[in-house]
Amino acid sequence: MSYQWAEDDFHLPKGSSRLNLNNPKSNETYIMYHGTTKLAAQSIRDNGFRQSEDGMLGPGVYLSRDLAKASRYPIKHPEWDRVVIRVRVNVGNVIIINRQGHPLQKTWNASGYDSAWVPPKCGMVPSGLEENCVWDPKRIEVIGTIKPQPVPRHGAYGLM
Repeated sequence: MSYQWAEDDFHLPKGSSRLNLNNPKSNETYIMYHGTTKLAAQSIRDNGFRQSEDGMLGPGVYLSRDLAKASRYPIKHPEWDRVVIRVRVNVGNVIIINRQGHPLQKTWNASGYDSAWVPPKCGMVPSGLEENCVWDPKRIEVIGTIKPQPVPRHGAYGLM
C-alpha cells in the first residue's frame, strides 16, 4: 500500500511563516515538522521533545520546514507506523552549516547559536532536503500531528 502526507489545514498560527526555502531568519517563528513513530509521538505529546545525544549537527532536536523531509523518518520504518509532529519553533540565533567539516558543525551552540540550518542541495543530506537542529526543546511548541493517508489503488475498472 502507498501513502500520502498532507497538511490538514492551510491556516498558519499567528506570527508563523510558511516554508519558502530561504535561509531561516534569526528570531523568527516557523512551522516545522518532526518525523517519528506513533509510540514516540505519543511520548513527545505527553512529555515534550528531548535533545538527541548526537547527530549530523550534534545534540539537539532535528526538524525540517519541509513536510516531505520529515515524512521520511524514521528511515526504514514502516510508513503506516510513522507520524509527523507539526510544531511552531522560534529559531533564535541561526547559523548556516552548508558543508561537511564546517568548523562549527557540532559545536554551534557553544558559539552562541540557538539553531543550525542545513540548506537544501548543499551535499550534507542525501535527500538534498533542508534540515534544522534546535538546541533547546523549550523553543518548540507542538501544534498537532499528521498521519499518512492510504492512497486508493486504481485498477482497470476503477477503485480496487
